[in-house]
Amino acid sequence: MTAALTRTPAVPALAVALPPSRSIVEHARLAARLGYRRVFVFDSPALYGDIWVALARVAESVPDIDVATGVAVPSLRHPLVTASAIATIEELAPGRVSAYFGTGFSARLAMGRRGVRWADLATYFTQVRALLAGDVAEIDGARCQLLHSPGFGPPRPVDVPLGLAPAGPKGFAVARDLAGTVILAGPPAPDQRHWDEIVVLAHGTVLDPGEDHRSQRVIDAVGPWYTTTVHGRYEWAPASLPDVPGGAGWLAGIEAERPDGERHLAVHEGHLVEVTDRDRVLVAAAGERLLASPFTGSAAAVAAHLRLVRAAGVTEVAYQPIGPDIARDLEAFAAAAASA
Repeated sequence: MTAALTRTPAVPALAVALPPSRSIVEHARLAARLGYRRVFVFDSPALYGDIWVALARVAESVPDIDVATGVAVPSLRHPLVTASAIATIEELAPGRVSAYFGTGFSARLAMGRRGVRWADLATYFTQVRALLAGDVAEIDGARCQLLHSPGFGPPRPVDVPLGLAPAGPKGFAVARDLAGTVILAGPPAPDQRHWDEIVVLAHGTVLDPGEDHRSQRVIDAVGPWYTTTVHGRYEWAPASLPDVPGGAGWLAGIEAERPDGERHLAVHEGHLVEVTDRDRVLVAAAGERLLASPFTGSAAAVAAHLRLVRAAGVTEVAYQPIGPDIARDLEAFAAAAASA
């Protein structure tokens, strides 16, 4: 008998990435109906609600979709607290949970802090993994262990896939050593394809015929993504801000609004969810730069890019719809993927 051929999908599996919000269960239900396989939830307490509350809500209310942290930030919680939270969600949704960790772009910058050092993240990751296995872990000089009695948490070991969100040589080195899966900001280079499961975050919108950067719907859907890239420049390459259309005026407004030491509180407000009044100058000056994401374009163009990222080893795309019409973008993105 001839063995059946296993055909590689033309496009990656679809997931959705969402910040904790009042509407997250509603959005997760729609995503499940449209064929998205899991919900990644952001961890940024200054900007959104609590990640673990949001995951629990989705886990209990939408039984036909998986859930994941996307991504959890180590410095915000003791490793035992994080391990207990993961175990709690796993008890609510057995076999549907995964946890990814990162250095904390929005979460820490919105608190006036740089990201966690990769060496510290590696230690934290190893401690959480040991605790979930039921082992004793030494943390800050003390020995810790999950001690949940029956009915107060699942029995150990708690078998939940753990992943990382690497960036830069140090990040990829740590992820190669520790993680079984990764979530990335873009398709991996040929020398970065060390994992059988690679998730890529996607921002953008499927354009209707005749739509372009002047459409208010498009501005609402991609403007927060565009302004977030400028927020990143403020932190990592401030000298380049005058080269950004509207950047000099935007920076002058930030400096006038907040004193030194508080400006990060203005810069990161609205991160990936809305264009704030202070950021409108950036969107107004952006022009076609608003359409820069490769996941923005016609349905055919988005489908073609999904095929390209699949060829680069990406197994799952975590699409983040933005703006007032999340349902429209979820439906349009799923339809584009189905047409590939």
